[in-house]
Amino acid sequence: MFDESFKKLKIDEIAHLLDIINKNIDGSIFDPLETTILAIDVSFYPDYRFLSISDYATNPPLQRFVFQKNATNEFAIIDWTYKTIYSLNQEVPIKLDDKNILEYVRFFFSYVKGRHGRFIICENMENIQLKDELLDDTKKKINGILQPLELKEKRKDGAYEVKAFMMLKDALFNVDIYIKPNGNVTMSDHEIIMENIPVIDSSFGS
Repeated sequence: MFDESFKKLKIDEIAHLLDIINKNIDGSIFDPLETTILAIDVSFYPDYRFLSISDYATNPPLQRFVFQKNATNEFAIIDWTYKTIYSLNQEVPIKLDDKNILEYVRFFFSYVKGRHGRFIICENMENIQLKDELLDDTKKKINGILQPLELKEKRKDGAYEVKAFMMLKDALFNVDIYIKPNGNVTMSDHEIIMENIPVIDSSFGS
């Protein structure tokens, strides 16, 4: 999702972080000796970094995504609701510009689930997990349609308009996404391109 490379944290920092994070999550806790934490700075959240926390020694594997205010013990744990992200947008506050707006859109839809599931941004075929039964001609057709996110306009009020191709469950559509300066996101003018696409990823509702 992020263009830059993640940094793998060392065991002493992992143990320190998990001592705090484990107290703030429900369910199983992370074992510092089995856990990997990858960190990356986030351009639209100044002074914050994004943490990907994974323990694959458990069954099922444990994974959490967290924002940490740099050099502090302040954390915001992703709970897959837009309210958590909107709250973080106000607290930081968010800083959007022409260079990071597409990165923010990718982030938002990667970590928010709606009532009907996740909206999956599809910039190429790698974003769609298809069943083998799908005909090659259909794959070529889909591949010929998909395009990367496109910044269409920055309006006078500071809001951005982005064109995207997305999937919800088994339907592919194009849509205009509007992002306000405070990070709030809305969608409009969607057009369904193809339905009943046989996907295998549970994110698509299979």
